[in-house]
Amino acid sequence: MQQKLNLYNTLTRKKEEFEPLHAPFVGMYVCGPTVYGEPHLGHARSAVTFDVLYRYLKYQGYKVRYVRNITDVGHLENDADEGEDKIQKKAKLEHLEPMEVVQHYTNIYHQEMDKLNMLQPDIEPRASGHIIEQVQMIQEILDNGYAYEVNGSVYFDVPAYNKEHKYGKLSGRVIEDLMANTRDTEGQSEKRSPLDFALWKKASPTHIMRWPSPWSEGFPGWHLECSAMSRKYLGTTFDIHGGGLDLMFPHHECEIAQSQASHSHTDAAKYWIHNNMITVNGQKMGKSLGNFINLSELFSGNHAMLEQAYTPMTIRFFILQAHYRSTLDFSNEALQAARKGYTKLMNGLRVLKKLEYTEETAETVPDEKLNEELQKLAQECFRGLNDDLNTARTIAALFNLLKKINSLYLGQINMGQLSRGTFDLIRDTYQELVLDVLGLKEESVGDMEEVLNLVLSFYKEAKEQKAYDKVDAIRAELKQHGIVIKDMKTGIDWAYEE
Repeated sequence: MQQKLNLYNTLTRKKEEFEPLHAPFVGMYVCGPTVYGEPHLGHARSAVTFDVLYRYLKYQGYKVRYVRNITDVGHLENDADEGEDKIQKKAKLEHLEPMEVVQHYTNIYHQEMDKLNMLQPDIEPRASGHIIEQVQMIQEILDNGYAYEVNGSVYFDVPAYNKEHKYGKLSGRVIEDLMANTRDTEGQSEKRSPLDFALWKKASPTHIMRWPSPWSEGFPGWHLECSAMSRKYLGTTFDIHGGGLDLMFPHHECEIAQSQASHSHTDAAKYWIHNNMITVNGQKMGKSLGNFINLSELFSGNHAMLEQAYTPMTIRFFILQAHYRSTLDFSNEALQAARKGYTKLMNGLRVLKKLEYTEETAETVPDEKLNEELQKLAQECFRGLNDDLNTARTIAALFNLLKKINSLYLGQINMGQLSRGTFDLIRDTYQELVLDVLGLKEESVGDMEEVLNLVLSFYKEAKEQKAYDKVDAIRAELKQHGIVIKDMKTGIDWAYEE
């Protein structure tokens, strides 16, 4: 029986069966990076989460349009409506044009995502390239009575919106509590209410990044860009909106309000999906806290918190081994364990390549109990993915399936006891989930396999001649490179060291 994909919807606070608005088409918008620094481990978690969702939806046959933005304007310090633009601040420090900063760090972001084997989004819009759309949306919100202009800046009127809609429904915030916990800014701010947020800010004389608008020369608010760009490329309502848990409030909450205020639809997205944080000793990893590790530092090992360098696939597996809605605590021990788990899955791919099902080896009457057991193991690999994209459960199921694959390889299970259909099922399930859905790939040997096979022939010759000093030397040298030799009844082979 085909399993259905269920996803946890932050908006409704429950798991829901995924039913696209216009199947087989799926629209997915994910908040991308603000490009003023190198991507860190926290950025990677969000990227991996939605890369796997994108891959799995495509695997299931959906035609997905995946939009992930680049924020290159409007994101002010402390995620607030005051202060300097993060990109402009970086540009001033480095004596560059702001768009030089944007291009430099966008290039680095793409390079690091490529190393992690991310599929590229179908559309990657920049906020600065959609000023017209943002100005149009602001005008709609003004016309509908949910915004006001003061001294060339335009603010979203949260109390006015809340009278007809519910501000805070995504995050569970209550507007009365928000008001009570916000200090009085009367006489200190242009805003009518401390909860109001900027849709357009008039640029100060020193502000470099500015565009003309009906209200002033200025720049759009940070929250507005995603509402405008998701509508442009996915329509007024679409299927999935994703991002990190730290964006739920106020960023995504404000997006919902803007979208409703501009076109009166109930919600821009049907499913709101949020990945949890990377933590260090229980504290969120992030630039503002100064406890983050850039991906380039992870790959090189050049950071005080790192005991060694870790490969991109180790990092990807580390992220996948936890459910995306749970916190994931950084430690060297966890990363080293992730390397072993990744290596085990790669060894499984190698074993599968060597297994061959032939009609000559098939028994006349296959072992029904064995076939049924293997079919259930294969089905279990999908249960985790279908249960709110639980990659941790899927990886555990793949390890259980791998035990049987290894037993076939070692001759502990007779290949002839399997039907052709069962063999194809376990092979395809393992390979497709590891490579196509989880997005892992072999990174250790690659084109060196022929050289390794040549080394194994020398090893075999040394064993036959009882030249055990050579045997030990070959073993030791390969082990230094993460390769172990396996002497089996069926022959000599190699595997990645786990």
